[in-house]
Amino acid sequence: MNEHQGAARPGDGESPEFRPYHHPAAGWGAAKSVTEFLVRERELVTGPRAIMRMNHENGGFDCPGCAWPDDTKGLHLDICENGIKHVTWEMTRKRVGREFFAAHTVTELSGWSDFELEDQGRLTEPMRYDPDTDRYVPISWRDAFALFGRAMADLDTPDQASFYTSGRLGNEATFLYQLMAREFGTNNLPDCSNMCHEASGRALQAALGTGKGTVDLKDWEMTDALFILGVNAASNAPRMLTSLAEAYRRGAQIVHINPLVEAAATRTIIPHDFARMATFKSTRTSTLNVQPRIGGDMALVRGMAKAVLEEARTNPKAIDAEFVERHTTGFDEYRALCEATDWAEIERQSGVSRADIAAAARVYSEAHRSIFSWCLGVTQHEHGVDTVREIVNLLLLRGNLGREGAGPSPVRGHSNVQGNRTCGIDHRPTEEFLDRLADVCGIEPPRAHGLDTIGTIEAMHRGEVKVFVGMGGNFALAAPDTPHTFAALQKCELTVQVSTKLNRSHLVHGRQALILPCLGRTEKDNQLGGLQETSVEDSMSMVHLSRGMKRPASPHLLSEPAIIAGLAQAALPNSSTPWSRYVEDYDRIRDTMAQVLDGFEDFNRRVRLPLGFRIRQPARELVFHTPSGRAEFSTAALPDVVPDPGVLALGTMRSHDQWNTTIYSDDDRYRGIKNLRTLIFMNAEDMRDRGIGQFDAVDITSTARDGSTRALRQYKAVPYDIPRGCAAGYMPEMNVLCAIGDYSTQSDQPIMKHVKVTVERSA
Repeated sequence: MNEHQGAARPGDGESPEFRPYHHPAAGWGAAKSVTEFLVRERELVTGPRAIMRMNHENGGFDCPGCAWPDDTKGLHLDICENGIKHVTWEMTRKRVGREFFAAHTVTELSGWSDFELEDQGRLTEPMRYDPDTDRYVPISWRDAFALFGRAMADLDTPDQASFYTSGRLGNEATFLYQLMAREFGTNNLPDCSNMCHEASGRALQAALGTGKGTVDLKDWEMTDALFILGVNAASNAPRMLTSLAEAYRRGAQIVHINPLVEAAATRTIIPHDFARMATFKSTRTSTLNVQPRIGGDMALVRGMAKAVLEEARTNPKAIDAEFVERHTTGFDEYRALCEATDWAEIERQSGVSRADIAAAARVYSEAHRSIFSWCLGVTQHEHGVDTVREIVNLLLLRGNLGREGAGPSPVRGHSNVQGNRTCGIDHRPTEEFLDRLADVCGIEPPRAHGLDTIGTIEAMHRGEVKVFVGMGGNFALAAPDTPHTFAALQKCELTVQVSTKLNRSHLVHGRQALILPCLGRTEKDNQLGGLQETSVEDSMSMVHLSRGMKRPASPHLLSEPAIIAGLAQAALPNSSTPWSRYVEDYDRIRDTMAQVLDGFEDFNRRVRLPLGFRIRQPARELVFHTPSGRAEFSTAALPDVVPDPGVLALGTMRSHDQWNTTIYSDDDRYRGIKNLRTLIFMNAEDMRDRGIGQFDAVDITSTARDGSTRALRQYKAVPYDIPRGCAAGYMPEMNVLCAIGDYSTQSDQPIMKHVKVTVERSA
């Protein structure tokens, strides 16, 4: 059994509080929280200036938080609470330089909380780990690149290196990063998509021939019904609240499907709606809330489809027979499957009554145009691919594809994570992409599939990956099975972390380690060709430019493209790729991208258009790049997601005062929590069955597929409105409970939303 004690957090020592949240999302609560945060970070001048430039055209910078699309109508405050916090956190005046590292060993820093590590401020110069002193020491950029080059030259094969990226990387840097890896000779390009939306991409590709959603923000403005599944929008995509409020005010139906009724599924006051702010007038953001058990979404959607097909027996307009006939395949098999699926089994697996499923189905069948939007609550399961395909099945029944106000709309929760995949970060690249890359860039890229996130961790653990490069993010904490991931990183010969702030991944390192500090999205990027801009892609395939506004935190920082070029020149001394010329002027990178990437033709001109441009989505035009040339129904069996007696299905999630692995405080305002992160939310009846009261200390034990167990001790139990048999708690602390081998056989994603646990009072 692996055990992990709850780490110290900011606010420890203060009594925890829990008061169910009954206020509108955003509004004055968000304004108060932002003000307190700006005061704490001492950014009362620069912070508000940045707010006025964030997500704006004409020289603004793109929020480094979520990937929700920018407003298309000139909104001057297209911002949110978490976006402001994220930007302020990056613009802090605190610095982590050589004096800091001289004063603290890695062993000492390893005992600090993750909040304390990031709260030290911005990294200012490249650092190298010195094992003799157990400290990071300064190293010049030239020597850092040379160290990397030597390590790469010592590898027996290119596949002994792995190149990870998080969603913060801009498109131009992304393209250079994958080019470096493939010119070196490997497709080992794991990314954060492997842990979040891999299931969405694979499902949509199989069903529609595209790995992305087909709708845009204008569709959200025109739809008759929105179905929001497994999304905590108020925290993870807060600007969606604007779309939800506008939809409600014009009479659209909004159905939230989530085990927890989150704040975004109740009411909101949008901060830029000054009249409503002044009068404290909120707007509803839902017309129906449905709470399936964890993992029960697929059964619920199957039930909606069954209800629609049953209605079609007496109402021919219940399904779009013409659309189904002209544009799909597999309908007869799917209809037979729905008819054969018993209502009792649908109710048991979904945890939702037939009457409630029928209510959601009525909303769908009465709407002329419907959008289904989902996030990790749907994807981080064994059956995540099947669930997304079931959503597509339901959309196809009524022809909700290829027309305004209708279609699938996955919510990417990290800025430019979709752009990373578009621009080549993919361990399973297509032959067509590799052929174009070879022709345009004059390299011979490897053809074999590379390693994803789980594969990389296991390969490091076996000693088969010896060099790990982390381009942004906090890999050590974001990955599952924390002790196993730590041990894997520590077996590497060299770990390289490209970062803006100190985090846990710098302290869990290989025999040699480099910290390479980069510019943030908010900072000016001056190169020989002048002030540079980078492009990003949002959740709805819009590509636009981002330009930093602030002086860099240190004169020793390099841009991400410059760091990648330096690494590439060191690892590929005989390369004919014009790495230095690319860094001088990012237009040159974009000119090459335009020749390689489908949909990026005339890139430099189109990205400078107002609002940028949208990448063409063939499925929206009813062109399906599938084997059949049609949209394809799927016929997967319902999975058994009902936990065994005494077992709970636990889902990990963020708190509100958190962005990915970055933790701003121990509070979770929208769930009524103050001064506590080491907790587990449970159904009140499940607590009573176990003799557990509010804030009682409990031990949480997970059991993996292979029978091994992992445990968290002395966590606090909190009663919450969640279905019986379900529980929830915060990542990254609870990542320890998800075994490295517990990943989906459909998507290879860690099953972080369906961990089987037992909970009992601590001794």
